Amino acid sequence: MRAHITTPAGYRGFTLIEVLAALVIVGLGMLAAIQAVNQSVRNGTYLREKTLAHWIGMNVITERRLQPAAPDVGETSDQVEFASQRWRWTMKVTQTQVASMRRMDVSVRPASAPDGAAALATVSGFYGAAIGPAGGGTLMWAGEGSPGSGGDPQADEPQERPDKPRNDRPSRPRPPNDEE
Repeated sequence: MRAHITTPAGYRGFTLIEVLAALVIVGLGMLAAIQAVNQSVRNGTYLREKTLAHWIGMNVITERRLQPAAPDVGETSDQVEFASQRWRWTMKVTQTQVASMRRMDVSVRPASAPDGAAALATVSGFYGAAIGPAGGGTLMWAGEGSPGSGGDPQADEPQERPDKPRNDRPSRPRPPNDEE
């Protein structure tokens, strides 16, 4: 005996074409979502590597600043392992207009990158000797009476600018001394 299913008048199911069209639409939506997630992962990886390269550049500059002598003018490079990855840094040292100061530009890229590849990060820093006391007055750099102008011997000493008020700081109170 055969069971006979009856449906209400006018009720129909989905056709095969309607089901296939719905699957294509859902598939395209899923493809777009997967591409968005993939792009997000690539951006995260790029930003991580760029941050690591920046840290390496800052480390190289800090190491050079801690040396007792100024770095030689020229270009040097080396490789370092950082965060389980090999990196190549290149430092270009140039002389500035101030005789006692040198500029250091450090470019960092993965060691596996080709030689002509662009750097992920470039960091700049300076190595030099102080030409005035810390917290001292403003130095005159150019014009008459500027330090090193060769005129008046008193002009070769750092001078405070007359248009700026002096920065007289009150002295700190001394702790009481029990021995007095």
